[in-house]
Amino acid sequence: MDALVQLQEMLANLFLIAVGIGILVVIGMYIADVTQTQHAIRRNYPVVGRFRYFFEHLGEFFRQYFFAMDREEMPFNRAQRAWVYRAAKGVDTTVAFGSTRDLRPPGTPIFVNCPWPTLESDAVETESRIIGPYCRHPYETSSLFNVSGMSYGAISRPAVRALSRGAAKAGIWMNTGEGGLSPYHLEGGCDVVFQIGTAKYGVRDKDGSLSDDKLREIASHEQVRMFEIKLSQGAKPGKGGILPGGKVTEEIAAIRGIEVGHDSISPNRHTDVADIGELLDMIERIRRVTGKPTGFKTVVGAYGWLQETFAEIRRRGLESAPDFITIDSADGGTGAAPQSLIDFVGLPVRESLPMVVDMLDEAGLRPRVRIIASGKLVNPSEVALALCAGADFVTSARGFMFALGCIQALQCNKNTCPTGITTHNKRLQKGLDLTDKAERVYRYAKAMHKEIGIIAHSCGVKEPRGLRRYHCRVVSNNGRSVPLDELYPPREAAAEVA
Repeated sequence: MDALVQLQEMLANLFLIAVGIGILVVIGMYIADVTQTQHAIRRNYPVVGRFRYFFEHLGEFFRQYFFAMDREEMPFNRAQRAWVYRAAKGVDTTVAFGSTRDLRPPGTPIFVNCPWPTLESDAVETESRIIGPYCRHPYETSSLFNVSGMSYGAISRPAVRALSRGAAKAGIWMNTGEGGLSPYHLEGGCDVVFQIGTAKYGVRDKDGSLSDDKLREIASHEQVRMFEIKLSQGAKPGKGGILPGGKVTEEIAAIRGIEVGHDSISPNRHTDVADIGELLDMIERIRRVTGKPTGFKTVVGAYGWLQETFAEIRRRGLESAPDFITIDSADGGTGAAPQSLIDFVGLPVRESLPMVVDMLDEAGLRPRVRIIASGKLVNPSEVALALCAGADFVTSARGFMFALGCIQALQCNKNTCPTGITTHNKRLQKGLDLTDKAERVYRYAKAMHKEIGIIAHSCGVKEPRGLRRYHCRVVSNNGRSVPLDELYPPREAAAEVA
């Protein structure tokens, strides 16, 4: 009995101590709030005003799960994410009781089914395409949907490893992003596209200039099939990549050729490319040194320079052309970016893609130059629309992040990603099981190819690359849809370059 009384007294004392500490903390916060001058809410409503910032932070997560409708969220709504999650898990992707998608807003795409869709027995495998026919080592692939650029450093080691393994199993390529080639890109055995950013990470000399020796070293890996010069990206057209110093580990610094722990900020353009001639010269140099297809990635804003580029190619000859052009959309990307750029600069891929395809046609450079569409294309309908507009291939970064388990927590730039995808925190990385996530990447890619085929067969073509602009209509401002080939009529093609 005495022991029980002693325990009760001890608990009562602990409670009083806790209450006392709590009161002191509240008094401390009150004094801090009324004396500080940075926040008016906290100064006028001490202690209580602090909840504003807490609830503001929680709002990002509550909206996703409790308040937003299936089609309301940005940058990706629940319906878009749910399809990727189901596809990656290998569960049923069908829905019932009608679509929740509103077909009335201007810009809404609608595919036109035909009365005699393609039978399963008449369907054919996706045809392969050759990229870089003038190279010593051209690249031939039938893959429609591939992994877009995500640098090791921006995403974690287990994320890169899972993507590499899943891509290899699915038979698709993986882009390194501008952060250089790591062992983890190669370990899965997938085809790799090496991206050269404005800082030349992984292929730079001591002065930060492009190194032929480093190019040869990268090209010596058989898995590295192509080289992509990044002029700009969708998250921040006109600004270079940003990797916070907290993510620059010793290993990442060694791969990139930079200092440990320092912010890794790329120039906003290649310092050695100031005009069209220098761009074509760089493409030719990389292709000559590596022997592999070389192209460039850009967000289209101003487009007169593209017409001038194609005119210069006609003057120089077909061999001088980039082997591919990646058209990125101005509506996003996973990387940290100034909101003024991510919200307001550049053209979305729905407008820029058919524009560039038509320019190439007009210049007589199709199919010499392959077109890769990128940017917010995570569902079959979006990829099918890109194929209708003229893309040869499609790449996605955020789609494959969802396949890895991304919950759109919007923490990509803070090293606090709760799913372990964009953090180097070992504790958070433990949640990303390599074997399971690699399988999810594989299933997502396979489901994407399958359902693009379903759309194509409904339109009456035998395989997805048979889709044309007349297979899709777009809702206009008056509420009626118009065929994509009327919205973007083909231009008169010039004679092909001899």
